[in-house]
Amino acid sequence: MQALLQVKNLETWYGPIAAMQGVNIEVRPGRMVAVLGANGAGKTTLLNTLAGVIDPFKGQVLFLGQAVHGLDADEVCRRGLVLVPEGRQVFPFLSVRDNLAMGAYTRRDTDGVIRDLERVFQWFPRLKEREQQHAGLLSGGEQQMLAIGRAVLAQPRLLMLDEPSLGLSPLLTKEIFSIICRIRDETGTAILVVEQNAAIALAHADDGYIMELGRIVAADTCEALSRKADVQSSYLGGGEQQGLSGTTQRWKRRKTWR
Repeated sequence: MQALLQVKNLETWYGPIAAMQGVNIEVRPGRMVAVLGANGAGKTTLLNTLAGVIDPFKGQVLFLGQAVHGLDADEVCRRGLVLVPEGRQVFPFLSVRDNLAMGAYTRRDTDGVIRDLERVFQWFPRLKEREQQHAGLLSGGEQQMLAIGRAVLAQPRLLMLDEPSLGLSPLLTKEIFSIICRIRDETGTAILVVEQNAAIALAHADDGYIMELGRIVAADTCEALSRKADVQSSYLGGGEQQGLSGTTQRWKRRKTWR
């Protein structure tokens, strides 16, 4: 099966600092792919580069066989590569409905109807209940639902999610991932999700990559990754605090607040 997304030797820098080097990944149609890693591993940089928010220093991003690296973010979105950013980033003083309309802006017909809105409300009935409420008054979980619904209304071929479990309870995290799976299964939309919660990501995704210090250090099906002893010890709980590349996992260090 031909890959929907192919990332080849991608490299992104922040000034003199290399945030990501030699990254190669692919996403096939209808698959959910998880990119796991600690804080600072380069996961958000990867998604922002794919979405056109950041220009790569070198490498290629091929989507549906066409190069999209270097394109503006709005053009990348129009082509079907849509990002749900970290921290939700909803419009707090707009209503839930108006936030959703922003996601459908590039595909609204002249009659002003938001296509597929009722389908989003079926996935997220709480958004229907709060349709006229300001988005800033929603809970964190509801805002995450709104951010996903907004992205889905842009009709993505590939939906990218940056830390969808951030700040959510385990129960809400499970609910969010279940709905993401429904979106994949019911629409055929491919999913690329970056997560620190390795257990939930490996349990729901089809394929996985592990990223450390800006590089991909492991790639396999999620089932195979979850069985590997080094992945279990470094990412699924266990004694060792070393990453797969031998680096200390910074996300496991506990901060001491003074």
